[in-house]
Amino acid sequence: MDLSSLTIGKIVQGLESKKFSGQEIIDGFLDNISKKEKKINAFISVFEKEAKEQAKTIDAMVSAKRKLPPLAGVPVAIKDNILVKGKRATAGSKILDNYIAPYDATVVKKLKEAGAIIVGKTNLDEFAMGASGEYSAYGPTKNPNDLEYAPGGSSSGSAAAVAANMCVGAFGSDTAGSVRQPASACGIVGMKPTYGAVSRYGLIAMASSLDQIGPLSKNTEDARILFDIIKGRDEMDSTSCEMGREYGATDKPIKDLVIGLPKECSGQGIQKEVRDVLEASIQKLKQSGIKFEILSLPHLGYGVACYYIITPAEVSSNLARYDGIRYGMSEPGDELLDTYVNTRAEYFGNEVKRRIMLGTYVLSAGYYDAYYLRAQKVRTKIVEDFKKAFEKVDLILAPTLPTLPFKLGDRLDDPLSMYLADLLTVPANLAGLPAISVPAGKSGNLPIGIQFIAPPFKEDLLFSAANYFENEITPRHS
Repeated sequence: MDLSSLTIGKIVQGLESKKFSGQEIIDGFLDNISKKEKKINAFISVFEKEAKEQAKTIDAMVSAKRKLPPLAGVPVAIKDNILVKGKRATAGSKILDNYIAPYDATVVKKLKEAGAIIVGKTNLDEFAMGASGEYSAYGPTKNPNDLEYAPGGSSSGSAAAVAANMCVGAFGSDTAGSVRQPASACGIVGMKPTYGAVSRYGLIAMASSLDQIGPLSKNTEDARILFDIIKGRDEMDSTSCEMGREYGATDKPIKDLVIGLPKECSGQGIQKEVRDVLEASIQKLKQSGIKFEILSLPHLGYGVACYYIITPAEVSSNLARYDGIRYGMSEPGDELLDTYVNTRAEYFGNEVKRRIMLGTYVLSAGYYDAYYLRAQKVRTKIVEDFKKAFEKVDLILAPTLPTLPFKLGDRLDDPLSMYLADLLTVPANLAGLPAISVPAGKSGNLPIGIQFIAPPFKEDLLFSAANYFENEITPRHS
């Protein structure tokens, strides 16, 4: 069985026509995991026994001629900061090494109801803090396209698992680009929904005003199917909202779209190879009749600085709960405070400690107004920039990453250069906008992605444009 050609639609159709069984599909993917996992390190946990049992259930439904759910037999992987009941949820950190999830995240519950088979929990930068997959307490994930290179982060394992045909789809969390960046670096599709379009219940929080769960897949159509399963209002998450089709529906034909090109996304700091792929993509889209307009997002350049004040502040608050008392690992001391200090010193990694300290500093008396409040004002300016832009254009196009994927270890000792990987993805998070990264080209064997950004809740428009680009502009299997 050619695992690389299997999409969600093909799996469900193949099961219904009895071209293959659910057991054969799962055996194929589990076999691929066992062959590749030692080299790539995409998974923290693999659920072999449970996956095979679920496959048998699907096969029984086929035999009984029952209607199959939309994701019947589809192998998916879940980032290990999203809870799966009864399974470990480490968030890539030793402080949660022994933590067993007591309930399913809302997205996991919806996936199970849709018939998806969860094959495992994927590796990630600790507490989703990182852009390379190297900050995991369980070792770095490697890029399946070239094992010497980083796969992007923080949803490194999810992207690598899809790219290496260890699953058909996967889920990650995107706080500054953590779904789109690894999708670009690994040569797959990664989508960040509008803030509030998908429930965050059961997602281990890093920065609550920015985190959003999104799908990673081989193609845009699969990403659309996965998003449609997980979207919608959830009473367990007060920031979530209903996603009716009226939100994203558009009557505009694709060729009538006007796409904005921000001046700030093709200049200084953007590597030549990335600019070349962007320019080639623009020219092909122009030839197909799509119109473009040059525009400015004047505050985009402040996005990374703004993000690295707001996020550490929220990290400082959210990670206060890991104290060695209620759950997770514990390092006892003579006094209660000693237990707190010993536990956090022993089990948090350096990047997590760095962000907690930064966040505590910017929230402290005398610095709150100078840093945190000012960053929130800049965030508002970025939101306003996008609002003005979307008065003129339907979508915005930009590179996903400013550079090619970098070698493992190249940026570990330079946090600032690591943070700058977020340059083009973080604005959509700060403004709460939906965005999708799609493969656009390669430099050697290193993939390069571009991203479409849409107005709030215009996911339908986003998918339509990405699907058109994928099938008409850069057909990958022609």
